[in-house]
Amino acid sequence: MAGVFDIDLESEDTSDAEVQPCLPATLLEPREEVELTTASVNSERVGPECFELLTVLGKGAYGKVFQVRKVQGAQVGKIFAMKVLKKAKIVCNAKDTAHTKAERQILEAVRHPFIVDLLYAFQTGGKLYLILECLSGERMCVSANTVYPECLFPDSFYLAEIILALGHLHSKGIIYRDLKPENIMLNSHGHIKLTDFGLCKESIHDEAVTHTFCGTIEYMAPEILMRSGHNKAVDWWSLGALMFDMMTGSPPFTAENRKKTIDKILKCKLILPPYLTADAKDLLKKLLKKNQTQRLGSSKADCADIQKHPFFRYINWDDLLNKRVEPPYKPCLQSDEDVSQFDTHFTRQPPVDSPDDASLSQSAEHAFAGFTYVAPSVLESLKEGFSFEPRARHVRRVNSSPRTPASPLKFSLTEPFKSATDGEAEPPEEATPLPPEKSTTQPIRTPGRTKKKKRPRNGR
Repeated sequence: MAGVFDIDLESEDTSDAEVQPCLPATLLEPREEVELTTASVNSERVGPECFELLTVLGKGAYGKVFQVRKVQGAQVGKIFAMKVLKKAKIVCNAKDTAHTKAERQILEAVRHPFIVDLLYAFQTGGKLYLILECLSGERMCVSANTVYPECLFPDSFYLAEIILALGHLHSKGIIYRDLKPENIMLNSHGHIKLTDFGLCKESIHDEAVTHTFCGTIEYMAPEILMRSGHNKAVDWWSLGALMFDMMTGSPPFTAENRKKTIDKILKCKLILPPYLTADAKDLLKKLLKKNQTQRLGSSKADCADIQKHPFFRYINWDDLLNKRVEPPYKPCLQSDEDVSQFDTHFTRQPPVDSPDDASLSQSAEHAFAGFTYVAPSVLESLKEGFSFEPRARHVRRVNSSPRTPASPLKFSLTEPFKSATDGEAEPPEEATPLPPEKSTTQPIRTPGRTKKKKRPRNGR
């Protein structure tokens, strides 16, 4: 999204007084009003041609994810992940359109150390493009028998970073609703990053609830399954299910089919393995409360209540947030382009972005108005690299009083992309799952654990 840059310069004084010879030449130049766009400042017009396709990282029902290299404009040579979505498939379903718009808007609004960064967003006639930081895809292999300093015990470290990310989303009225191993990645330094915000819901503050049936069954809270209305507490149930998965190798409630899995979540008692610590057992019991009002984290204090639990007694939350705590594990990568941890079924495919020949109706195109975006960090780099050199002109007579220097550049962005449904109540949705989208990430796994069959995700 091209920013609009306004320069406010004083108008020229045309009095007949003689120019004082001691005045600097720069003060004798005429002042004029100039409007600059990002393109006129640094030609940062971002489009598909600015990126070289390197590798296919994943493919879903709506498009592909590529590893790409920036070849034009700012940040040339840097590696990113490029998510390409086909408009024609998205606009066929109002829910998919709303989820896509919400993902784009949330990625712009949220900046956090443990949430994936959005750098650019743009569109062509038939496609939407999201340029995200490229994560390694490295899997976390945590052994219960590995000896770590107690303050760096892996489970508490990774769970604590996830809690900070979820707490940040909740503070902005956003519920995540899709916490599972497949959506948690490690960056090159070993810190977690939440990815895939397609099932998030905005404007959930205080007592507000929503009724959408979405998520992955094994990690879905009972109130979503019963469609009784849910809020931020669903994320803390999912955290409990994820914690159980990390420590035991599978979610707490599983069965041979969806119906039986749902029945277990709604009716069965939580069974905890005897080898878990007392603190771990207590935290799991409090996170996996079927009654959401009794669940740890459901109060107005939100994540603060969870942070106080004895399981996290060795976590310094301020140091963790500022990445002053060394991760227990650092991915071993050969280069920024290393994709060894991604599924070879995708990485062996030729990296080709299919031709953009779709033709959409005017109303369909309007659904994605304002999608274009450039991250503030990129605009700052453009600002730092810009200098205004006035053109030489004939010196005119001005009065003898010294002139005030030109005002500094004032930068303002156009109105950010907004969802048409922001703030509105979300109606109940049918339980029929939408076509699953293939995950582009690798899940957290424990040693000795076989790769589980991909769980279908509802709502997307």
